[in-house]
Amino acid sequence: MQKKYENELDPVIKLKMKKNLIYVSIFSIVMIFAGFTSAYIVSMGDTFWVKYPLPLGFWFSTAAILVSSITYILACHFSKKGNFAFLKIFMSFTLIFGLLFVYFQWKGYGQLVDKGANFRNSILVTDGRYGDYFEIKYLDKFIEVNANDYIINGKILNSSQDKELKNFIKPFEKTAKPTGYSITSLAPKFTLYYQGELVSIQKNKLVTTSGKELKYTDMRRLQSLAWNIRDNRGDFFYKGKLGKDFHIYYKGKELKYKERDLYFGNKILSAPLQLKINQSRDTATSYLYIITILHLLHILAAIIYLFRMVLITFKPSLTPDNQLSIKLGSIFWHFLGILWLYLLVFLLFIH
Repeated sequence: MQKKYENELDPVIKLKMKKNLIYVSIFSIVMIFAGFTSAYIVSMGDTFWVKYPLPLGFWFSTAAILVSSITYILACHFSKKGNFAFLKIFMSFTLIFGLLFVYFQWKGYGQLVDKGANFRNSILVTDGRYGDYFEIKYLDKFIEVNANDYIINGKILNSSQDKELKNFIKPFEKTAKPTGYSITSLAPKFTLYYQGELVSIQKNKLVTTSGKELKYTDMRRLQSLAWNIRDNRGDFFYKGKLGKDFHIYYKGKELKYKERDLYFGNKILSAPLQLKINQSRDTATSYLYIITILHLLHILAAIIYLFRMVLITFKPSLTPDNQLSIKLGSIFWHFLGILWLYLLVFLLFIH
């Protein structure tokens, strides 16, 4: 009955009804993203904010969705002309470039993680921060930390020394267990210090020169240090150099870093602000993930529709309804492309 009713509708009325559904959907999505981007800006007001360049994958995905819009326009053109051979080709290309958008977005998230920008993490390293409880000597010289660099004799560890350090600390990555731990040996070039005291092995346990055996809480701290060294973290969760690879702002003003202290203007960060940043989560990156993943979910839904449209184009003949579906699908696909460009520009200037 419903199909019969739809068939009796005037094509112009049918087009108008379906267009209205598309526009209602577009309006709803616009309101959702307007809410998130507004919340993003408001959240910047009184918290610490991390900014860094967008991953390369996002730029490749932008190119892919732009090309897909062009191929969709061509597909609609050839559909109107009745050239179904080219319609098949360009609808297939639209689907392929849509899938490429998803692929490069996924690569972009991987690049963010490689930078240390996870969906949820702190800004500063607090657990297992080098020097708070543990220090390491390499050939009778203390290793020091500056930002995310591990230094010996005033020079950043070379690749060989870095590899040795990671091999030394690796056994501690899994020793923090409530049931206890067992350590049989330490690398010969390194010595471990806990709160200024040399640590040695006695009966497979770590013991300081004063006779204190390291317990579970101490081993948790040592495990966190091991993870930080493994992941090339010193004082910051983000890899690279502050001021070059990433920036930290407070109330619109960039923080500076010198000798393991953060500066707000020309003064060392006050004790309340230091406590605040130590407890702060990276809200900026969380927003970036939420906004872009939400857009990606809409793209995935549209790709399912695109796949259906591609299958339709391979039928022996196209009905007016099928051609209408292709045309209406293009409106939504172009909207998602424009939305992504808006989000990219927004993140480029704000993030």
